[in-house]
Amino acid sequence: MNSIQIVGLSGAFGLGMCFAVLGSIAVKMMPRMGIDQAKFGTMISAFMFACLIASLVVGVMMDALGYQKVAIVGFAAAAVAILLLANAKSFGAGVIACILLGVGAMACNTTGNVLGTAEVSKLFNGNMASANNLVNVFFGLGLFLTPLVVSFLFQKVSYEKAVSALGVIVLLPLIGVFMTTFPDAKAFKLMDAVALLKEPATIVAAFVLFCYIALESSFCNWLAPFGKEVLSKEKPDMPADKVDASAARLLSAFAIAMMAGRLITSLTGIGDVLGGWLIAGAAVVAAVVIIIMTGTKSSAAAYALALASGFVFGPAFPTTLGVVFPKFGGPSGSLFGIIFAVGLAGAVIVPKAIGNMAKGASIQKALKLLLPACVVLALLAVGLQYVKGPADNKTEPAPAAAVTPDK
Repeated sequence: MNSIQIVGLSGAFGLGMCFAVLGSIAVKMMPRMGIDQAKFGTMISAFMFACLIASLVVGVMMDALGYQKVAIVGFAAAAVAILLLANAKSFGAGVIACILLGVGAMACNTTGNVLGTAEVSKLFNGNMASANNLVNVFFGLGLFLTPLVVSFLFQKVSYEKAVSALGVIVLLPLIGVFMTTFPDAKAFKLMDAVALLKEPATIVAAFVLFCYIALESSFCNWLAPFGKEVLSKEKPDMPADKVDASAARLLSAFAIAMMAGRLITSLTGIGDVLGGWLIAGAAVVAAVVIIIMTGTKSSAAAYALALASGFVFGPAFPTTLGVVFPKFGGPSGSLFGIIFAVGLAGAVIVPKAIGNMAKGASIQKALKLLLPACVVLALLAVGLQYVKGPADNKTEPAPAAAVTPDK
């Protein structure tokens, strides 16, 4: 594995950390800032909206300026944002940190899913779905380690030191970025990026990600508070610190199952064959899991459901990219930026809606808001399997007719 591939995988890891950090520290951060579930939902929306805007800008920036500049922005901005979260004591300061976190997340995201996929696909004979599933195993690793590290540190050091440690970790890949020679940026024309908007494959893929990212971001940010809610009712005498640590580990269970799902999909190549059908099946299973979650009263069951949801969610995002990239002849920063930006609109809306509903009821009951996204995702994923893209529409010239001599 070469240094460019390592930087790409580090980008996916950094993205996992960015997406996990709010959910991982929520149980400590909300009382520290004096905010409720609705305001925490607003912080999630601010993060996701910043991601939405940054996704469009960073995608074009990668195609126009090259890979190294985007990677530098990603790791540096993510680190600064997490350090700001470590020291924020008010809702306003937290929102500012979330906006910067969105910029860092999307630069890491594009580094992983565009540069990483292009480079790692060389290990899979050009298969994009297998390559992107492997890249996103490292997203799962970031998602897994973040709550695990912070739940351990919360019991050893102060909140500020525990969260600051995450900022240092996400900054470390910059060493590799400065030591790596990147390929040149491809020839870029803004109108080529705009032309992607009229392609049916772009539109369908974008709305697949709208539904999927709404689901994943809701789990990433509400699993720990959901676990705390279930555990507090089941074991009301458990010390608060232990409840918080146990709830944070629920996200780690989700992440490790997600890694397993992506690794299996990558190694078996099933995503290259089934594609949209695999995503649709995952959406159906996720709907069943969510229905069970809304009624569970056992923390053990909550862990089992977190594992099940992570496993079925795992292959959905990278397989979406693995299906759509070949329709356009390979990875593109602009294409990825467009479809991911639309996808992030789901993350702006749905986690906030869960927070609003949970304020008057419970997080557990509010999870039912995710069921419509599962249904629509299943339908769109099947459509993605069959919709055509520019590369699909290119036809080889017909062979010249054979000339036979006159008899």
